Amino acid sequence: MKKVDCIIRPHTLEAVKTALNELGVTGMTVSEVRGCGSSPPETDWFGEETLIRLPIRLRLELVVPDEQVEPIIEAVLRHARTGQPDDGKIFVLPYADAIRIRTEERGEAAL
Repeated sequence: MKKVDCIIRPHTLEAVKTALNELGVTGMTVSEVRGCGSSPPETDWFGEETLIRLPIRLRLELVVPDEQVEPIIEAVLRHARTGQPDDGKIFVLPYADAIRIRTEERGEAAL
C-alpha cells in the first residue's frame, strides 16, 4: 500500500477527479492548503523582491494498492499540468496498514 499526496491547482480538480474515477479510485481526501515551493521569488515593478506568496492549492490524499500508484501519477500529471510554475507536486509514501473501523478489515481490504 502507498499513500499518494498530490498538491494541485484548484481549477484542475474536476479533471483529476474524473481521471481517477476512470481508474477505479473511489476514496480520497481533498483539503484546501496554502504554501509555496521552490519557484524563484517574484519581483515588483521596481525590481524589488516581494514577500513570499502562499497561493491556495488543493491537497488530494489517496491510499491505494501498489499497482495503482503509477497510473494515478500519470493521470494527475496529465490533468493537473498547466506548464506554468507552481503546478504542484506529487509525493508517494509507503503505508504499513489500514483498518476500516466499522468492519475491522485490514490492509487493502480496508481501502
